[in-house]
Amino acid sequence: MSTFGEFGDKDAPYANQIMHAQLESDAGYTLMASDTPPGMAYNPGDNITISLSGDDGDRLRGYWEKLTEGGTVGVPLEKQMWGDEFGALKDRFGVNWMVNIAGS
Repeated sequence: MSTFGEFGDKDAPYANQIMHAQLESDAGYTLMASDTPPGMAYNPGDNITISLSGDDGDRLRGYWEKLTEGGTVGVPLEKQMWGDEFGALKDRFGVNWMVNIAGS
């Protein structure tokens, strides 16, 4: 984890908030998180996005399919200009998700 203060004004009121947090799963997937930075809208209830990234396309597509059940797709899971497959959705519980399949 790293804070906003580590990459900017150490005396700012938000200096101790998390700018980047990363957790690697046993399956090799990366979960990333951050606090809401200054100037970005804070809307309790829809203020979290979970990002699943990796290179196991079959597994990630399976997660995608399960997450879309009862959810709303914002960006279909498809090849993007940067070369990966990427999609974004809100699941049936209102949680935002991004799925990125590297180099597919």
